[in-house]
Amino acid sequence: MTEDTICTCNNIHEEHDTAIAGNLPDNDTFDRLSKFFKVMGDPTRMRIMWVLHREEMCVCDLACTLGMTKSAISHQLAVLRDSDLVKNRRDGKTIYYSLSDEHVHLLYEAGLEHINE
Repeated sequence: MTEDTICTCNNIHEEHDTAIAGNLPDNDTFDRLSKFFKVMGDPTRMRIMWVLHREEMCVCDLACTLGMTKSAISHQLAVLRDSDLVKNRRDGKTIYYSLSDEHVHLLYEAGLEHINE
């Protein structure tokens, strides 16, 4: 810390600072959380998630719905899958994608609600 970042309030908040610092997650946790939000920070991936928030779809249907190529959709789905935001299931030769769990649905809904207030 530099001198100008040190608290000058005569340790009035020491109890709070100690309690918070003692529960501070490690740097790896913050790195993973930052990467998670970066993945969600892409408009194309948000469009895909918007569709998958409503129903599961295969790559072909996603491409038609969003007016994109199957290759572009597949690339973005791989990124979303790597971040555990989407999952897939096979039905014969077709692979269907959906949001991975209720946490992702809630996170997406909360984000939409927040920006629409």
